[in-house]
Amino acid sequence: MTQPVADLPRVSGSRRVLRRLLRHRTGVVGLVLSALFVLVAVLVPLIAPADPAAVNFDHVLEQPSLGWPLGSDELGRDQLARVLYGIRASIVVGVLSIVLAVVVAVPLGLIAGYYRGPVDAVVSRITDTLLAFPFLVLAVGLAAVLGASMVNAAIAIGLSQVPKLIRVVRGETLRLANEDYVAACVAAGARSTTVMFRHILPNAVNALLVQITVAIPEAIISESLLSFLGLGVQPPIPSLGVMLSSAQTYFAQAPWLVFFPGLTIVIATLGFNLLGDGLRDALDPKGNR
Repeated sequence: MTQPVADLPRVSGSRRVLRRLLRHRTGVVGLVLSALFVLVAVLVPLIAPADPAAVNFDHVLEQPSLGWPLGSDELGRDQLARVLYGIRASIVVGVLSIVLAVVVAVPLGLIAGYYRGPVDAVVSRITDTLLAFPFLVLAVGLAAVLGASMVNAAIAIGLSQVPKLIRVVRGETLRLANEDYVAACVAAGARSTTVMFRHILPNAVNALLVQITVAIPEAIISESLLSFLGLGVQPPIPSLGVMLSSAQTYFAQAPWLVFFPGLTIVIATLGFNLLGDGLRDALDPKGNR
């Protein structure tokens, strides 16, 4: 076989999927917002107007103005700089957690769906047990066990995402394992790992990609929650959750300390959710957009 059968639809359909996504209005909005947040996370050392940890007691609780676009906090720290660095923390934790979840879930989902039998039964029962716990409850529990830090928060969130991704990959594997091209590869003597990773996995990427775009906003919210509870990013590293936690005492006196970090979380999660909706419709083989 000079070219795997599984590669053909991916090569011919990638441009078509991109065109559909660009014609999807809310998907384009989500793409722009998501790209903007990722760009901020990468370029924040260059675009931040000040050191987010710099204390200035001469400008404590400054209201938003031209000199202080988002105001300042109880220690006189620039809120705009802290929000920008908080975006970086959320994106970093989100990306690390998704990478961990994919690395763990994809092999388990492939093995369970391809081999079936006792292996599938064990993986499915463990997955069902973990899915019985609400996502945030599981993430908080794991973070409490691992300890408070940015890395441990990413690990806790990533492990909490694993059951959902296993279910997606397993379902796609069960469906694709019955396709003719898979049977042809097996008949030709291809090894199981070759069939799973070269022929089944590439055709399961669409469903996996959509699930990842849904998992990213969950990870952003989870990072904010863990940091708010003191189980995630630790001061003095700026985090949107840490900012909301610190702002509780000053809510009546300085509501902007709550408003801007909260609004940032809402826009970030909205952007990735809209992108996920657009990708789901663009990747739908029955879609006409």
